[in-house]
Amino acid sequence: MTALPATDICDVLVIGGGAAGLTLALRLAEHATVTVLSKSSLKQGSTYYAQGGIAAVLDSEDSELAHVEDTLRAGGGLCHRDIVEFTVRRAHECVEWLVAQGVAFSRDEHKTASTVPGNYHLSQEGGHSHRRVIHAADATGKAVFETLVERALAHRNIRFTTNCVAVDLLTSAKLDLGGNRCLGAYVLQEDTGHVATLAARFTVLATGGASKVYLYTSNPDGACGDGIAMAWRAGCRVANMEFNQFHPTCLYHPQDRNFLITEALRGEGALLKLPDGTRFMPSYHPLAELAPRDIVARAIDAEMKKTGCDCVFLDISHQKPEFIKTHFPTIHARCLSLGLDICRQAIPVVPAAHYSCGGVVVNRDGLTDVDNLYAIGETSFTGLHGANRMASNSLLECFVFAFSASEHILSRLSSTPVSANLPHWDESQVTDSDEDIVIAHNWDEIRRFMWDYVGIVRTTKRLHRAKHRIQLLRQEIQEYYSNHRVTTPLLELRNLAVVAELIIDSALQRKESRGLHYCLDYPSLLDTAEDTVLSPVNVATQPRMP
Repeated sequence: MTALPATDICDVLVIGGGAAGLTLALRLAEHATVTVLSKSSLKQGSTYYAQGGIAAVLDSEDSELAHVEDTLRAGGGLCHRDIVEFTVRRAHECVEWLVAQGVAFSRDEHKTASTVPGNYHLSQEGGHSHRRVIHAADATGKAVFETLVERALAHRNIRFTTNCVAVDLLTSAKLDLGGNRCLGAYVLQEDTGHVATLAARFTVLATGGASKVYLYTSNPDGACGDGIAMAWRAGCRVANMEFNQFHPTCLYHPQDRNFLITEALRGEGALLKLPDGTRFMPSYHPLAELAPRDIVARAIDAEMKKTGCDCVFLDISHQKPEFIKTHFPTIHARCLSLGLDICRQAIPVVPAAHYSCGGVVVNRDGLTDVDNLYAIGETSFTGLHGANRMASNSLLECFVFAFSASEHILSRLSSTPVSANLPHWDESQVTDSDEDIVIAHNWDEIRRFMWDYVGIVRTTKRLHRAKHRIQLLRQEIQEYYSNHRVTTPLLELRNLAVVAELIIDSALQRKESRGLHYCLDYPSLLDTAEDTVLSPVNVATQPRMP
């Protein structure tokens, strides 16, 4: 890990060090210098904690067409079919690349190589019609991350900087240089408190999602929508921000409120039950526990409200203990450390904000509306997920679009100059804050009203209440930002407020209930499925179409 000088230059600046960012860095490093920024330690991103796996057609009894159709069905009519087909086609290539990097996926001694090459164990998750999720036990993200980061740390052309937070993107529009192209970014170094200027030929946003905007989430603390907010301020369109996926099963325990219970448990036969042991999912969907996540989350929410219970229970204790310990060692160990033996007891669970299906509008190369600026992974809106992400398509999206973005960057590398004389960060007019309690209070207020008013089930009245509150808070936050030196909590709060307003505005525009957006005032589907696209109006040039 290296510290940043006051000014620095690289070919490619990658903001975010998860699956998408690391993959892109490794794909570029033989031909370009790459700087990877991480907000905190390398293990704090969502990738490290991903349990499920990567959806890919690897079984001869499965088909790419089935994967495409399953994704379209789960997406509630909003998936872009051409993007779904593009992603599914490249899945096998991505898995082969990961295996070549050294990722140790779980194998199944009962499978023959003629059926599944490599004898890999494939699990089945909600929305999938076949077993097609390749995984590393129940800690796939950890296995992928540790393999990729080891490779990246050893590469001479990849430089990691940890505990560095991007403040904002530098663009030609902001600097009155004509057009609207990204030139780099301002970056806060937490250890010194100084803001460095990073110039780059290309900048890639791989900052993950924005689920920390909600009070209850499975995401780590850094999931504040930083990339989405920075791209919006730079002049990029965003789309489908109203579709935030609430994972149905997050552990409900006072000592661990962010621990996800992977959907693979339900794929292996786990049943959802009320406190009295009664199953309820068969009443909500023919697929019962294997219904798409939005349906399962709403069913749990409805049962909790109907019965007044604090949680429901996920029971896999009917499986053999050896099976549970082999397939779900992480979950078994974590629950056991909290006094829960899942071989004998049901797991208390509640829904929690988990994944942002919307994001920064990009094309299939990952290119945004701002030239030389790319967005990949959960930060982006590719059209893959539609109104509801199907399980384990998210890691797949990270790899597929990291591949395509790296290919596009390489094709433009020699013809794209770097702007070396960028202005330094000016903090001559600001002071240190003595009112940090304001940041903590506003952070808490946003997350609480987003959970109450813009959560699993919404109403127009609740959305308007949320809109009124966020407008007042954004004014207060902007005043604070303009007068005080930047800190990580302040930057995250500023970005969180932007993302919250984008979610609210998107939800107010959708006059129907579709996928993850369920509004009691508009319970039916419209005849035509359309994306919700928001365009910024305060940039120097109109965004071009990707």
